[in-house]
Amino acid sequence: MKPRHVVFDLGHVLLNFDPELAYLDLIPDVDERKTFLKEVCSREWITAQDRVQAWQPGEVVLIDRHPDKAHLIRAFRQRWHDMVPSQIDGTVEVLEQLSAFGVDLTALTNFNGETFDEAVERFGFFQHFRAITVSGKLRMLKPERAIFDHHAKAHGLEPAATLFIDDLEANVAAAQAAGWQAVRFIGPDALRADLKSVSLLP
Repeated sequence: MKPRHVVFDLGHVLLNFDPELAYLDLIPDVDERKTFLKEVCSREWITAQDRVQAWQPGEVVLIDRHPDKAHLIRAFRQRWHDMVPSQIDGTVEVLEQLSAFGVDLTALTNFNGETFDEAVERFGFFQHFRAITVSGKLRMLKPERAIFDHHAKAHGLEPAATLFIDDLEANVAAAQAAGWQAVRFIGPDALRADLKSVSLLP
């Protein structure tokens, strides 16, 4: 079935995101910086922050565990904009083209509620989405089935006619398990080819 709805992930698809960028001067040593982001402000902690609207409670819990790293933990939020330095221009161009063709566009993202609101203020491409489901505002996360079902029901999507774009294989598989079509994002050129293959781009 040719998709009638296209759903975009945001991080690493439309937005560059790299926590190391906020710590280049705070933790100059490469190995020490990587250890901090692996063991303190870890992927697991960031994911937990993506499940909530307010940032500070999770920050407080982490500082309680690592009081000697308090200033570095606070820097994650204080320098969040440094971690998201730019949009991914090639993908934004694809989004704009789909929008110009009248394709129904929504987004489904794991994103802290506070930082999401700031991202919307910074980047103009959000205007192309009819609706956006944000994990932190619902307290649900990809790849949980519930967030896919919520997005489809809330925004009137027919799952079989929905194409989901995400950079993580687990999220692609979860979308497919929910009855959606899905492709893994590798880069803008590959995405353009994927969309051509389902007749969404010429």
